[in-house]
Amino acid sequence: MTRSLVWLAAALALTACSHASTIDTEHSMVSVNNQAGHAFGPEISAEDFAMHLKVLASDEFGGRGPGTPGEDKTVQYLRDQFQRLGLQPGNGDSYFQTVPMVETTVDQGASKLALTQGGARRELAFGSEAVAVSRQAKADMAVADSPLVFVGYGVNAPEVGWNDYAGLDVRGKTVVMLINDPGFHANDAALFEGRRMTYYGRWTYKFEEAARQGAAAALIIHDTAGAGYGWDVVKNSWSGTQHDLSANDDPAPRLPLQGWLTAEAATQLFAKAGLDLEAQRVAAGRRGFKAVALGDARFDASLHSTVKQSQSRNVIAKLPGTKYPDEAIVYMAHWDHLGVHPEEAGDNIYNGAIDNGTGVAGVLEIAEEFTVVKPKPERSIVFLLVTLEESGLLGSAYYAANPPIPLANTVAAINLDAMPVVGRTKDLIVIGLGNSEMDDLLRPIAQQQGRTLVEESAPEKGLFFRSDHFSFAKAGVPALYIKGGVDHREKGRDYGLSVIDDYTAKRYHKAGDQFDSSWDLRGIVDDLDAVFEVGKKLASSRDWPNYREGNAFRAVREKSREEAKK
Repeated sequence: MTRSLVWLAAALALTACSHASTIDTEHSMVSVNNQAGHAFGPEISAEDFAMHLKVLASDEFGGRGPGTPGEDKTVQYLRDQFQRLGLQPGNGDSYFQTVPMVETTVDQGASKLALTQGGARRELAFGSEAVAVSRQAKADMAVADSPLVFVGYGVNAPEVGWNDYAGLDVRGKTVVMLINDPGFHANDAALFEGRRMTYYGRWTYKFEEAARQGAAAALIIHDTAGAGYGWDVVKNSWSGTQHDLSANDDPAPRLPLQGWLTAEAATQLFAKAGLDLEAQRVAAGRRGFKAVALGDARFDASLHSTVKQSQSRNVIAKLPGTKYPDEAIVYMAHWDHLGVHPEEAGDNIYNGAIDNGTGVAGVLEIAEEFTVVKPKPERSIVFLLVTLEESGLLGSAYYAANPPIPLANTVAAINLDAMPVVGRTKDLIVIGLGNSEMDDLLRPIAQQQGRTLVEESAPEKGLFFRSDHFSFAKAGVPALYIKGGVDHREKGRDYGLSVIDDYTAKRYHKAGDQFDSSWDLRGIVDDLDAVFEVGKKLASSRDWPNYREGNAFRAVREKSREEAKK
């Protein structure tokens, strides 16, 4: 990258510290005290937010890749900031929660993916036509002469009477499936939730279900509308080292091989089997769909990978409650991003300024303001910065399975992830608006800012299932996930949407996601002020918000709260 290092040398100049570092200080360029030349104030401000963001998104932090020197610098910076604020360690006597992980790096040059149809074998090009990885922590993985079968959307949802695997034995076979839900491409509000993605539409679910069914491999057909992002996002996210929790910490079935096909490669596969992909997509969106064998097509794969047992870290701090310290409101964001892609020429550091330097900087700003709240919060405030979100919400899943404060006593989770830089807006987007009573707490606060709560403009992207609060939601904890606004106070809604679209197309999960000193951060300050007030209100009340009637998570919450009272 070409950006100067001068500002960082000044900003990160070290001053004396009474706390000895427990992390590789040889690589540290951060201080437990203020960055030289910048005095942090207790109030949420654009200036303080920008200072945190510059550091987190700097080249020196190497794209904040888990298990890399960039992780060491990141978690030490976060620990040091929490110590500067006088916050207590959030995991016993430590600010860190160790997350055991498995690192798998596919050697694409030595690995092969191939389709055989009509006796002709065609190799698929890694990256440009397909991506694949094994989650079984084996250095060598082979799938040989595996029949391919199209299983529609790959959904087994008995509560809505839908099973794409009905009457099908997929052991030894490779299942090929569509992204999103049956109602999406059909544009049928009567199927699932129409164009709003449910968890059945997420790629994570589809691979989980294929593993439960016993498939040898699973391939998802990419389409930009259904996924909510282009093929380049898939390619970039599935390149380089992939991470999983260890089998001991996540004993669910795992596929020998899972991956994606481009729409073009899938179209060719179907055509050679005498099928039209678009016609099959239509059929898959109708009740009664039956899986279709792809002619005589066979899938062969040999993956050669470097596999390493490793660990990453969640960073946790706590402001103990004065009356109810065993009850907590959790503010959360993921610190990890995609690291460095050394195989790419030129700028190959994926800095992750928006995703998710913004959320981490936001949690730090909220934490600082809570330290001066009078009177002090009656309930504890936990500040949770998790790892491995980009690998499938693994850090938050580990926390949810090993919470320092039980989730039954966790009042709410407030998540900040990839906060859009639009400027001040008339609206405030809540991902999953209407899911829980958290909306009722936020609404009057937004109104005081002259803003209206609105749902996301593209519910088909399934954003509620794509960030770390979902690990809490599955355990019944009411979760609030805001996403800024788009209706700019002076420039209007079209301007805001254009900013979001430009980011998604040009910077999301790309090396271009870098800090820009010209950003108008006033809208983000409004967002942080709003969610700060929500937590402040809950911290000094006896309220226990819940999911609304009809939401599947409500029963989970009620059960956990009843058990906590025993």
